[in-house]
Amino acid sequence: MAQFRFKALEEVLNRQPVEVAREDNLTSDYFGMLVFDRPKMKKYLSREAYKTVVDAIENGTTIDRKMADQVAQGMKSWALENGATHVTHWFHPLTDGTAEKHDAFIEFTSSGGVIEAFPGKLLAQQEPDASSFPSGGIRQTFEARGYTAWDPSSPAFIIGTTLTIPTIFISYTGEALDYKTPLLRALHAVDKAATAVCQYFDKNVTGVKANLGWEQEYFLIDEALYMARPDLVLTGRTLMGHASSKDQQLDDHYFNSIPSRVSKYMIELENEAYKLGIPIKTRHNEVAPNQFEFAPIFEEVNLANDHNQMLMDLMKKVARRHKFRVLFHEKPFAGINGSGKHNNWSLSTNTGVNLYSPGKNPKSNLQFLTFVINTLKAVYDNQDLLRASILTAANSHRMGANEAPPSILSVFLGTEVSKMLDLMEEAVVDRKMTPDEKTALKLNIGRIPEIILDSTDRNRTSPFAFTGNRFEYRAVGSSANNASAMIVLNCIVAQQLKDFKAEVDAIIESGIKKDEAIFQVLKKLIIDSKPIRFNGNGYSQEWVEEAARRGLTNVKSVPEALSAYLREENVKMFNENGIFDKAELEGRVEVEYEKFVMKIQIEARVLGDLAINHIVPTAVKYQTVLLENVKNLKEVFSNEEFSALAKGRIDIIKEISGHITAIKSKVNEMVDARKKANVIEDIVEKAEVYDTKVFPFLDEIRYHIDKLELIVDNEIWPLPKYRELLFVR
Repeated sequence: MAQFRFKALEEVLNRQPVEVAREDNLTSDYFGMLVFDRPKMKKYLSREAYKTVVDAIENGTTIDRKMADQVAQGMKSWALENGATHVTHWFHPLTDGTAEKHDAFIEFTSSGGVIEAFPGKLLAQQEPDASSFPSGGIRQTFEARGYTAWDPSSPAFIIGTTLTIPTIFISYTGEALDYKTPLLRALHAVDKAATAVCQYFDKNVTGVKANLGWEQEYFLIDEALYMARPDLVLTGRTLMGHASSKDQQLDDHYFNSIPSRVSKYMIELENEAYKLGIPIKTRHNEVAPNQFEFAPIFEEVNLANDHNQMLMDLMKKVARRHKFRVLFHEKPFAGINGSGKHNNWSLSTNTGVNLYSPGKNPKSNLQFLTFVINTLKAVYDNQDLLRASILTAANSHRMGANEAPPSILSVFLGTEVSKMLDLMEEAVVDRKMTPDEKTALKLNIGRIPEIILDSTDRNRTSPFAFTGNRFEYRAVGSSANNASAMIVLNCIVAQQLKDFKAEVDAIIESGIKKDEAIFQVLKKLIIDSKPIRFNGNGYSQEWVEEAARRGLTNVKSVPEALSAYLREENVKMFNENGIFDKAELEGRVEVEYEKFVMKIQIEARVLGDLAINHIVPTAVKYQTVLLENVKNLKEVFSNEEFSALAKGRIDIIKEISGHITAIKSKVNEMVDARKKANVIEDIVEKAEVYDTKVFPFLDEIRYHIDKLELIVDNEIWPLPKYRELLFVR
């Protein structure tokens, strides 16, 4: 094993960057060339078919089978011209990736030959089986029927030689088995609720869309070193490894010049991404060594999420061509920054107004404040649900460490916006206001653009921060499907906006004018949600204590966090907003518990194997060398000289023995704990036992292995060390 490690290091040192040529044309000339977007639809579809698809995209209308046939024929013609031979329905099952089953276009003719065929019924719906995907008991493995249905709002694209059609994935009985279906439902809910509130301010608003700009952080590891670390291969993170003497202390990697090999990788990736219409805008070195980031231009949430899933898959494929492996795990290396996927979220109207941007007059600024304050209240009321949407076995390692936000949900608004809310709280608006009071309040509201210009500084410790014209949910993990967080966020905001409108309407019906009614409800919401507002250091112990006094929750256990989904009020909210029925929600939560258990189970098995079959034999081997050395010393020197010379070696032998004994003992205890947990049938109880009885052994065993790494001869240590993984290009 040690020879494998040094061979891997030698291979890395001799590695040369893969030469990659940029496209000869401007990016704008080939951007989206592999996407069946509107310009291509105009070219390949009839006017009637084009109008039908656009109407479906913009208004959610259905496409009948006759029209689907026309669309399929146009799509097939375009795909064949671009070298496609197969077609697949592409969906997001409840796993860590995407799914696809490729079918050739060919069909038999009456004469026994074949033709390229793609009827509308195969565009609109397919039955891929896919019975082994997790469903949380909604269907059994022997119940094979699962349906995929075309999502026209996300355009088809070509990967390699396959026409790829974004779809939803549902069971035979109609329950959602994927991320996209409930995401689309949540986006519809927030559209409907936000549009209704916008009508207070602008009757021209007939639709509101949610926007997302994700920031994808990741690590790049040389392929040879990656293959020499079984823990990285099997779990995505290092289950052992002592900290490098130098890692990110000097911040010298952050925003530094991009290493040559990495730059070549990024160039090729961008070329491929642009062809698929993925609007990557930014690339840079992140804080930790070998950590990097891509960020795109904002898009509508559903499309943005599809593009993120496409990019993650593309990143892995391109990395292999450059002899890299991508790590999306939230905490692949202990002691340095983990990787997140910050979700920058906003709402905008069909009239082109960002609802989280101040306007030019009191009316538009009152609308701005209405949406900011209602979002605050939604986060405050649903802090546990938001946490449940992002807390996983992997992300739990990252939360609250090395610049990741803490598990306490708080909202950063910046000084000036906070002052404006304080001013509104102090205003007398719970009765009929005098003309002077109305004027004073409107004048202050009218000053918003002036006071918040460039004054919303970033707060790296805030999980949910207002950053000028959007909210940034920073707690989302690097490996996550954005939909999990976006389903919850859009749902809770939709519910809050519905509640807000109902309350305002009731006050208006009592005889109070609209603006005064809005002011009254906003003041109440400001007061009610005040505990969630925090502009300080989220890492400090003082904040932990202050948050507890405010009644904010601080849940770090994944099983405990997941239980928030099934609280009666949350089941009701999801159901009333048309996002999940009770069976869908229970099934989805069961899947999350199962994933948690399996992740810990795999890590425990891998660590036990490496500890007993690799680390302990290596330590024993080195211990034997020391024992032989001590025996030789005894033969050469007098007893007095031997005692003085051998003491240090004997101390090391004893120290090694202690660590070996501890490792073997704790691995045996961990195996016993896992066996006991595995016979538990109730998945919630099993997850809790894995969390409290199995998971702690991972750190306990790691402690002794990392101590041995500092003692055992470097020439025989079997695994690449942090200083090698993080710094060798």
